[in-house]
Amino acid sequence: MDLAQTEAGVLLLGALFLILGLGVWIGMGLLATGLVGVVALPMLMAGMASFPAEKVLGSAVWGSLASWTLAALPLFIWMGEILFRTRLSDDMFRGLAPWVQWLPGRLMHVNVIGCGIFAAVSGSSAATAATIGKMSLPALTSRGYHQPLAIGSLAGAGTLGLLIPPSIVMIVYGVAAEVSIVRLFIAGLVPGLLLMGLFSGYIAIWSLLNPKLVPPADPPMPFKDKLRASGQLFPVLLLIGFVMGSIYFGWATATEAAAFGVAGALALSAWGGTLNRASFAASLMGAVRLSCMINLILAGAAFLTKAMAYSGIPAAMATWVGSQGFSPFTIIALLTIIYLVLGCFIDGISMIVLTASVVLPIIAQTGFDLIWFGIFIVLVVELAQITPPVGFNLFVLQGLTGKGMMTVAAHTMPFFGLLLVAVALVTLFPGLVTFLPNTMMGG
Repeated sequence: MDLAQTEAGVLLLGALFLILGLGVWIGMGLLATGLVGVVALPMLMAGMASFPAEKVLGSAVWGSLASWTLAALPLFIWMGEILFRTRLSDDMFRGLAPWVQWLPGRLMHVNVIGCGIFAAVSGSSAATAATIGKMSLPALTSRGYHQPLAIGSLAGAGTLGLLIPPSIVMIVYGVAAEVSIVRLFIAGLVPGLLLMGLFSGYIAIWSLLNPKLVPPADPPMPFKDKLRASGQLFPVLLLIGFVMGSIYFGWATATEAAAFGVAGALALSAWGGTLNRASFAASLMGAVRLSCMINLILAGAAFLTKAMAYSGIPAAMATWVGSQGFSPFTIIALLTIIYLVLGCFIDGISMIVLTASVVLPIIAQTGFDLIWFGIFIVLVVELAQITPPVGFNLFVLQGLTGKGMMTVAAHTMPFFGLLLVAVALVTLFPGLVTFLPNTMMGG
């Protein structure tokens, strides 16, 4: 990188931190920083061409939001909002509890399995942790289960909302990186199951090592009664299977499957007696608010990306990294550290759109598969969800338990370590991510 590009990069970075430090919304902060890049930099730096800000802004915003693929985002959010307002969380504990009594750790596994199921209808980490936590923490505490493990497992398993499709973060990354959302959804399946296995495995080993801290099993239940207790879960599982199956087998695009999911969620809500005018309006407004927030961030990031492209910073950065002779593992390790630091200050979606313009050219030049990198970045964003002081899942658990942020973070550390193990595994064995989409959709 030459001196002018270095100075331009430092100025843009300084402007961004200053604007965000003033408490400006992230989307508006990105737009303002883009204006600095398009308007102020050419005035301050000799030799840098100026561009009509209004045309650059218009084309960037339109290009980022006028996407048929992006239409899946509000629909999947709405599907989760509808089911969030049903009795799904109550049915979840009642339906899963009889089936996990034989496992070491018993009902503690409901946190992991319940989060995995709700992740498939929510796409949000915080919503997953909050929904499952509301029903599982009181039930586990009343039965005498070890509260630190219950809190930690819930915070860790709540991050599955980002990895198990349909994932909001995957859609945002897919739009930013211009890769197939369907491939990303398929690629997230094996790592999601791997992470659930790691969490449940830790709970089982901990329980075998601490048998006195595990309450006795509930009285055995006949198979027929188990099926009856799980009856309310079956329709939701069928909806998940239909929505994701239609994507995996190519029957529908992600957007079409999301529309089917909304229709199915409305039907289940009506069948369960929770669909009324108030719940319908609340779910719709919840989806609109979150979708508008994400779209504003995407628009701001697109404008900032254009401003950076005009300055030549991303291309120069990619060339510089390539010339240093860093090994692929070194680059991944550095990116992991950078994202963990960013996760202490901003949310996952903002992390992705903020860094995409600089990081993606480096990844492409290094030769990494962009689908694989999408799953890698989702895993790292999951780590950020349980990283103090701004880990969203930590805030959720703090609100549910009334405990201090650092206490909740301490309970979560074993699951933070398991997430790091998952990051290492998909880095050492990229086939865990790429095999399924390449097999189902061709290499």
